[in-house]
Amino acid sequence: MRSKKPEAPVEPWYRQGWPWFLIALPATAVVAGIATLVIAAKTFDGMVVDDYYKEGRAIVQTIGRVEHARELGLRAALRIRSEAIHVELTATEPGSLPSSIRLTVAHPTRGGLDQELVVEGRSGVYEAELAPLSTGRWLFVIEDEARSWRMDGSAYLPAEMEIRIDPNV
Repeated sequence: MRSKKPEAPVEPWYRQGWPWFLIALPATAVVAGIATLVIAAKTFDGMVVDDYYKEGRAIVQTIGRVEHARELGLRAALRIRSEAIHVELTATEPGSLPSSIRLTVAHPTRGGLDQELVVEGRSGVYEAELAPLSTGRWLFVIEDEARSWRMDGSAYLPAEMEIRIDPNV
């Protein structure tokens, strides 16, 4: 007669490793999906434009203003310090330089960091205080008060602390 071996007691499923491993894979995907949804709901990227026609017309007007700056022979040299900016503006006719300029410092992807300043000056030299700029690429736009001309440039801070803007180039 054969003797039967005693059977090992079967552990319940929740005490074994494989079911937990198989549950962990989809559970991780669910947690990552919820985290992504929360991030998407709390942050606004601001990159989508509702009225494309209006934006296109604005681009054409901007090109005309850059051409006007080129006709006036305008050039700018910007020096950025920790909390200030120094702008030297030159033109073919120095008498055509405005007494104040509109300076816009914009971050390409974070609209909340943008700064728009009206800067008074004389003889083409303008200085203003500025909120500290974080590391990264920044866009600089210089316009006159009437917005008849415009010059723009960009820099990667803090590597480039001096910027030259020449619409003729």
